[in-house]
Amino acid sequence: MPVQLICASHSPLMLTDIEETQEGEQKRFFASIEDASARLHAFAPDLVVLFGPDHFNGFFYELMPAFCIGLAAEGTTDWGIPGGPLRVPRGLALDCARHLQGEEFDVAVSYDMKVDHGMTVPLMQLTGALARYDVLPVFINCAADPRPSFARVRRFGAAAGRFLGGQSDLRITLIGSGGLSHDPPTPRMDKTSASVATRLINRQTPTREELAAREARVVQAARDLVDRKGPCLPPNEDWDRGFMDKLMRYDTAALDAITDREIDRVAGFGAHEVRTWVAAMAAGRELGQVEPAIDYYNIIPEWLTGMGIVSATA
Repeated sequence: MPVQLICASHSPLMLTDIEETQEGEQKRFFASIEDASARLHAFAPDLVVLFGPDHFNGFFYELMPAFCIGLAAEGTTDWGIPGGPLRVPRGLALDCARHLQGEEFDVAVSYDMKVDHGMTVPLMQLTGALARYDVLPVFINCAADPRPSFARVRRFGAAAGRFLGGQSDLRITLIGSGGLSHDPPTPRMDKTSASVATRLINRQTPTREELAAREARVVQAARDLVDRKGPCLPPNEDWDRGFMDKLMRYDTAALDAITDREIDRVAGFGAHEVRTWVAAMAAGRELGQVEPAIDYYNIIPEWLTGMGIVSATA
């Protein structure tokens, strides 16, 4: 069946006006993502399956699933991205959840999934709108401890791929959104104030003022990183390239062996999001995806992130 894979970093700092420190590097990333977008439109998918994280804008510690299938979804307006509903084929999404349960994955479902920049940035960049194509949103917990292991995420992605393999009349684009190495000032339950912990627990959409304050902290962290100061770990090119090498070879033993401790120590808190790449790749392998290629990689300090794009078409 026709299948396309795109894994891409999604730093919202690309939407800000932090001065560029590497002349032309941002333009090269945008050129690469525009090329991926052109290939997606030429492929003309009937369904986009989007594996993405959340940043405590839609999912909270009140009840944090490892995996969740959106039966209906709406984009938030964080980082000034236009919100609005995604075009979710509800019947197919429910069938997918049932299939995953049949493969021993107790996946959650949501009839009101809120998706933040972890999903809206790739949709806007790659498709041009939140609702241009039918989208199956698949949330993977990458922020809240305890997270699903890399082995579990890979098997989950493969199970989703087997479900999609039964939709032989559909042209499917798989998107993994997140990573690579980055260490934004994301609040953590064991290292934050009681008031912030309360917000991480309670399911409530941040106010405009709260969003602005959070975004200002991230922008300042990026400015500090450019100036080689501040508490955030810098992006780690060696780790990024090592991860992409494992992914490109689909070295399941090496991917399964990645630990949270390793990521926190050398790649930064945000790098947990590479789980979405692993899930998308695993789904693609079940669908007969050909060998992937690295379309782009570089560290862009003002975006706080190792920025990468990996793609394949079968």
